[in-house]
Amino acid sequence: MSMAFRRVLAGLAAAVAACAATTGVQASTSGAHFMHDTTDSVNSSGALVISIDESGVGNATVDYGVTTSASATYACINGGGNHPKAANKATFSASLTGGASLSPINGRVMASFSTGPLSADGFSCPGGQTLVLAAVSYSNVVLTDTTNGVSITLSNRSATFFNV
Repeated sequence: MSMAFRRVLAGLAAAVAACAATTGVQASTSGAHFMHDTTDSVNSSGALVISIDESGVGNATVDYGVTTSASATYACINGGGNHPKAANKATFSASLTGGASLSPINGRVMASFSTGPLSADGFSCPGGQTLVLAAVSYSNVVLTDTTNGVSITLSNRSATFFNV
């Protein structure tokens, strides 16, 4: 092999290595990561509240999505505030999704958004009774920063508002 040919091969190898290194850097994650303060909870309306603390996101708007398996029990309460011992309650279960577009400050998002609860889906109460949300539960809660491709699994949550 001639010396000139070896130099061409060496130059070609260096160019390929440089391209590979550049491609690797571009394909790597942005550095976005959820902090330990990213949590979920259930508010007094039965909604799942996602509280985000994510850093390393840059300064552009960040899109978030949440998926969960949700359940909501609705019941009828009489004028005395009691649930009559009848079949006037219904539980609904389904996958639930939600999301938000949030603006970072200095490369960090610290904000909250909510989703749910599932609707009563046509369930109604007889005259003299009021429809109430008795209980909710959320399991398999996954929060995803769709802008940066980062996800976190949050805790299962539930709340009971009326014992039925």
